[in-house]
Formats: sequence, C-alpha cells, structure tokens
Amino acid sequence: MRRAYFVCIGNAGRSQMAQALYERLGGEARSAGSRPEAELHQAVVEALEELDIDLAGRNPKPITNEDVAWADVVVTMGCGDACPVLPGKTYIDWNLVDPAGLCLEEVRELRDDIARRVAELARA
Repeated sequence: MRRAYFVCIGNAGRSQMAQALYERLGGEARSAGSRPEAELHQAVVEALEELDIDLAGRNPKPITNEDVAWADVVVTMGCGDACPVLPGKTYIDWNLVDPAGLCLEEVRELRDDIARRVAELARA
C-alpha cells in the first residue's frame, strides 16, 4: 500500500477519519489541515468509536512539506490553495462535506463514504 497523506481544512474530521480507516487496513498514513482546529469533532470521534477505532490522543496538525515529501499519494479534501504541491507526487481530490456541525447520523454517512474511498485507494 502507498503511504497516504490526507489533508483537509481543520484536520478535525475528514482527514482524521481517512487516516484512521487507512491505517486500519494496514496502510501508513498521516493527516493535517490548512487551518488546524483545537480538537477533533466529537461526532467524528463517536462515529469511529462505533467501528472500534479510538482517536484518543490524536490532535489536529498543520500541513508540512516534510509530510508531503514522505507521502506517495496526497488526498485533499477541501484545503484549496493551501495544499502544498510537490513534483512527483500523486494528488487526488475528494469533494467531501466538512463534518463540522453535522449530527452523528450525517457523520456516519460521511464516515462510510470515506471508508469506501479509502478501501479503493488501498487497492489501487
């Protein structure tokens, strides 16, 4: 499996879910945000706990060129122009809704969509 770097705006939802789900499949992953929030969204933590994935101890982090250089594939999720672009990297953009303010049921739907995409990425 390729090393994956999942990037969104706050690194409090989408990219954290993608990282955790990719790691669960056995892949190496990191995640970050263009404007990291203070903490993960509670509904995201709860939605992953339902799959026995514990996000305790994870905190939002900023995008770094070192992490981009480490990755084989960079998956962006709405970070816009703040996402660094380095030559020789594969870039994929997933147009996903930000889970900020979503209810748990909506976050579950987003989680399941991300899980499907992550599984496809892992097989690629």
